[in-house]
Amino acid sequence: MTVYGHVQGVGYRAFARSRALALGLRGFARNNPDGTVTVVAEGDTEGLERLVEFLRQGPPASRVTGLEVRWDAARGLPAGFGIE
Repeated sequence: MTVYGHVQGVGYRAFARSRALALGLRGFARNNPDGTVTVVAEGDTEGLERLVEFLRQGPPASRVTGLEVRWDAARGLPAGFGIE
């Protein structure tokens, strides 16, 4: 997923990590040079769909203006959810 808006410097990656871990997902969140945040997550479909809903809202200090979601085959990411 690529998240657009005011999403850097507001705890967005930590928010994504906490929600993903609570849903039993694995993956990572990273800031991009263009001001967006990329979130890569794997797990069950229900958990992934719920994560998308959380990411559309973001933490209180953020302002999400867009969320691009791309569904791909699982990569076999290691357990846990990292912040890059």
